[in-house]
This record gives sequence, C-alpha cells and structure tokens, in this order.
Amino acid sequence: MYAISLGDDGAELRPLAPWHAEEFLAHLDRGREFITEHIPFGTNATDVDSARAVLQTWADKQAADNGGLHGLWLEGKLVGGVLFRVFDAEGGNCEVGCWLEPAATGRGLVTRAIRVLIDWAVDERGIHRVEWQASSANVPSLNVARRLGLSRDGVLREDFLYRGVRQDTEVWSVLASEWRAARARSARDDH
Repeated sequence: MYAISLGDDGAELRPLAPWHAEEFLAHLDRGREFITEHIPFGTNATDVDSARAVLQTWADKQAADNGGLHGLWLEGKLVGGVLFRVFDAEGGNCEVGCWLEPAATGRGLVTRAIRVLIDWAVDERGIHRVEWQASSANVPSLNVARRLGLSRDGVLREDFLYRGVRQDTEVWSVLASEWRAARARSARDDH
C-alpha cells in the first residue's frame, strides 16, 4: 500500500485499516483523554475487537466512497490520523478532520496531511467544497483551518452536546478554485 512522506522528519500518511487494530488501540490508549477532549473519536475502541470494529466502519465508508480514514505515522509509530468524515463526490462536498495523541502535536503533521487530502479531493475527485468543523473551544483545530487558508463560514451555536455541555461548532471551508489559487501563489512564492 501507499506511504506518503510528509517531510524529512519521518512523518508518513498511510492507510489505517482493520488489521491495524492493536496498533490503533495502543495509540488511542496513549492519548485517549487528549484525543477525546473535544470529539468522541475512538471512544468506542476499548479493546482489540472494538478497535477493529471502529476501523472496519471506516473501511466500509471508504469502500462505499462516502468517507475514509488515514493514519499518521511518525518514525514508524502511529500517532494520529486524518479523515474524510463526509465524502459526497456526486454533490462535490466533503468534510475533513483529524485527531492526534499529545506527543505528536506542534509538528504540523495535521496541516501537512490535510493538504494531501484536499489536493487529492480537489484534483482527483473533483470536489468543489471542502469543509472543516471544530468546537470553538478547540483552538489547535481552528488554528489548522487558519494555516490551511480556509475561510470561517460561521458558528453553529450550541449545536453539539458533548460530555453534558452544549458546544459551539465553527464551520470553515475552502472552494476548489480558492485552493488551486492559493496553491499556485505558494508555488510562485517558493521560486
């Protein structure tokens, strides 16, 4: 399978499949409280069988072409991932997201990996609009949206009940034409 280098720091983007269940569970266990601070991702993975079931759900979404899960490995160790939470090729819309364990934060891994996902979605699949949603309290996630050059569309006030508290959700997006233009400017600036 593929392994896409995300730079010279040993970071790679790879498929995250059901056969990774043990490694996925170990990763979640290392960062469970941090990972689930703002999102419930992985909360149902409490043993190898349930971890495999979570990964199988995502494999099924990918097979149905309506989602997908990709792992982030740093020096050979699974430390997080990025995903297409929603993928609607026919409608031309998708939503990307991420999660990381604490040891992997602050390295730009998510920003680099999400760029790969957006490039693929726009260039290969003809996606018109890429969306990013995050709790207003999740400042690191909102900072990724900013670094990627997404526009803040608005706030869904108190739309998400999590851990007994109603959370505001910020919606950010980029259109394919905007993404291509920003990428072209960046390429010109680099030369």
